[in-house]
Amino acid sequence: MRQGYRCEDCNVAIYPTTTRSELVWLRERAHVAREVARHSGGGLDQWMMEGLAFLDEHSDHSVIIISAK
Repeated sequence: MRQGYRCEDCNVAIYPTTTRSELVWLRERAHVAREVARHSGGGLDQWMMEGLAFLDEHSDHSVIIISAK
């Protein structure tokens, strides 16, 4: 089963390759991940970059975590 984010306002979803617990962590600590990305020469994992981009794009919207088969 895939896990992802869905913007309830736009009805747009993404499914980064990661676990539900990591998606929850990123949504709750996006500010920390952004700060790490600024100071990290190697960058973040791809799923984190995808998730942060989605959360940034929908920052004023209601974003939920979803499951899909």
